[in-house]
Amino acid sequence: MKKIAILMGSDSDFPVVEKALTTLDKYGVPFEVHIYSAHRTPEEARVFAMSARENGFGAIIAAAGKAAHLAGAMAANTTLPVIGIPMKSSTLDGLDALLSTVQMPAGMPVATVAIDGAENAALLAMQILAVTEDALAEKLSEARKENAKKILEKDRKLAGKYNK
Repeated sequence: MKKIAILMGSDSDFPVVEKALTTLDKYGVPFEVHIYSAHRTPEEARVFAMSARENGFGAIIAAAGKAAHLAGAMAANTTLPVIGIPMKSSTLDGLDALLSTVQMPAGMPVATVAIDGAENAALLAMQILAVTEDALAEKLSEARKENAKKILEKDRKLAGKYNK
């Protein structure tokens, strides 16, 4: 199975990004995590992106705040799918990062999840891998069925208490 790369622009992003690691680990999906900055380590980020496919990666998750150029820098240097996680910052509550991540120019697509949406980034990356990984597709399908059961059970309890 291909690996997922999880990159963050700063170690301060780790408390949010950790949710992606936990999610990938839960499904048994291999990953690597690194700190690269589009602005402070641009050469290392570029080299990572350019060699990601040959190094066994199937998708890249890039978390960054404020100007949030990491996902775009990855997309500019690879044809692998890139998923951006805009990070909430103290400045504009992550809106700056969201807009920077989602407003990529034509020809440089970056899928974007919600502000601090690390779990969904991991799930989307796994869905991309699941196009060719049937066992992973089955695990994802089973998880959705379990989530639906939990919601329906909560509905039954609530309805039983209040619906007369």
